[in-house]
Amino acid sequence: MPPRPTGAKDWRDDIFAALKAAEIRQVGYVPDAGHTRLIELCRADDLIRAVVLTSEEEGIGLAAGAWLGGQKAALLLQSSGVGNCINLLALAKSCRFPLVMLVTMRGEWAEFNPWQVPMGASTEAALKLMDVLVYRVERAEDAGETVAAALDIAFNGGLVAAVLLGQRLIGAKRW
Repeated sequence: MPPRPTGAKDWRDDIFAALKAAEIRQVGYVPDAGHTRLIELCRADDLIRAVVLTSEEEGIGLAAGAWLGGQKAALLLQSSGVGNCINLLALAKSCRFPLVMLVTMRGEWAEFNPWQVPMGASTEAALKLMDVLVYRVERAEDAGETVAAALDIAFNGGLVAAVLLGQRLIGAKRW
């Protein structure tokens, strides 16, 4: 991905603005290059508690606890981590608390690591099988609006929503 000119707006800034507008107060994440800027923005904000997770499914418990405590949370993860969450998604459905997952996709366009392909190819279908509303972003100009829509439907309806941030949007990793 080419470097951004100094001071230029990034699509992750639009996502951060959507999180702020929705009054998200906790963000759980496993470190991920695709989410780096968003994680940095959350960590720098005094009103958001950014929580490093050891495994993605911990973020579902974080979101449940936040909701029970009167706060809203979001979970940032990579498509490979969705597989770790499948069983625990039953908690969100059974307890009817809102959950929003922002998923950076791997195993798609220009992937260099074949280990990422199976889960990347199955992420959307696996989420839908668990009754998760799935939205996809492929263009930078759609990121903020799509995340805002997912936040609205999840928090207004007590639903689970995931926004898949396509690998072409994120950019190919080069090692």
